[in-house]
Amino acid sequence: MRQMRLFGMYEAFKTNLESSIKETLTPDQPVSLLVANEWDDRRNRNINRALKMANFRCKASVEELDYTVERGLDKNRFHRLASPDFVKEHKDLFITGSTSTGTGKSYLATALGYQACQAGYKVLYASTAKLMGQLKPAKAKGTILAELKKIERQDLLILDDFGLQPFDSQARIVLLDIIEDRYEKRSTIITSQIPVKEWYDIIGEKTIADAVLDRIVHQSLRVELFGESLRRRNVKTESVYL
Repeated sequence: MRQMRLFGMYEAFKTNLESSIKETLTPDQPVSLLVANEWDDRRNRNINRALKMANFRCKASVEELDYTVERGLDKNRFHRLASPDFVKEHKDLFITGSTSTGTGKSYLATALGYQACQAGYKVLYASTAKLMGQLKPAKAKGTILAELKKIERQDLLILDDFGLQPFDSQARIVLLDIIEDRYEKRSTIITSQIPVKEWYDIIGEKTIADAVLDRIVHQSLRVELFGESLRRRNVKTESVYL
């Protein structure tokens, strides 16, 4: 079993040998036990592999979200997003917070990314500015098509901190390529502290901005946050207790 990489079966069989439970099992139950453990083991390994490949900046969980802070986050709606049917339906999601940083946009996007990985989807998390910076040398080296193909294969792409830095001419073209490749075929989550209505100016050049926004804005789902920074609020709370 180990040589055939049936690790789940191996562990279940080993546990069965070391216990007295085998004496109470019917002839077909050991087979069922072996298959169930192998299934669970493979699923867990696939999830762990997907989480590693996603390159998340932090751990996040839908179950640990704080809904007691008033920031425009509806619990029922967000749990529906966490199903995650929007990935299956190839829809895009914008998580914005125009009043301040630290309202939890990145954490929410990451929590949805974790849910997608657990549901068997391929996910990639990236800071928008860093991703654009990484793809520029690839364009110069002539390997940009291969890199874009890797991004296109992801069921869910998370572009964090969109518009934090202005797009130059190369970044605009790369952004358009990414959006075009994923349009109506894959899902993208975009987080930004800049309101959607200002993305046109952030992207820059009129023709490219029109092409990008036309593909992502009209059919997108949106979560709009507001209120004080959670980081600042946590610091105040700690100061009170001190």
